[in-house]
Amino acid sequence: MSKILNTMSIDVGARLRSVRTTLGLSQRELARRAGVTNGLISLIEQNRVSPSVSSLNKVLDGVPMSLAEFFTLDLSTAPQAFFGAEDLVELGNPEVSLRLVAAQRPGRQLTMLHERYAAGAATREEMLAHRGEEAGMVIRGRIELTVGGATRVLGPGEAYYFASQVPHRFRNVGREACEIISACTPPTF
Repeated sequence: MSKILNTMSIDVGARLRSVRTTLGLSQRELARRAGVTNGLISLIEQNRVSPSVSSLNKVLDGVPMSLAEFFTLDLSTAPQAFFGAEDLVELGNPEVSLRLVAAQRPGRQLTMLHERYAAGAATREEMLAHRGEEAGMVIRGRIELTVGGATRVLGPGEAYYFASQVPHRFRNVGREACEIISACTPPTF
């Protein structure tokens, strides 16, 4: 397999360096994340060693990025870092708006949402549960949050953080719209 990487017309070392610097990682940080020595990263980037597929895959786990993404990613343009309101993708409905940040970003590791609940709106009647963790802060209005057997009404400036496997539900109990900025990982959308 390592001969396949050697005979490809792609400069693996330059490509790895470009991916690493585009993501703002030092050689040492990438090595730490991947569980390899920073010397290995340096040798690959200088094309002094040709990594096997399994070695390159292990290094890319530190990004994280698949081999397919590594070889097909367009490095001529850096991933979008800033998003206007018009760039957020709507995933909800008029009652419960869920606007996703960076919907098209390859390898996205979290879901970041601007949520808006109309007065009286709620997530489904049945409790939600999925793997991961989620957190958020109420920006405007009031939201009743039930997590497991506990329920609390949160207002502006108040926040939450819980394991998403615990059944949960959101409901706007106020007379005005409620806005929340939230994040969850791993990505759910």
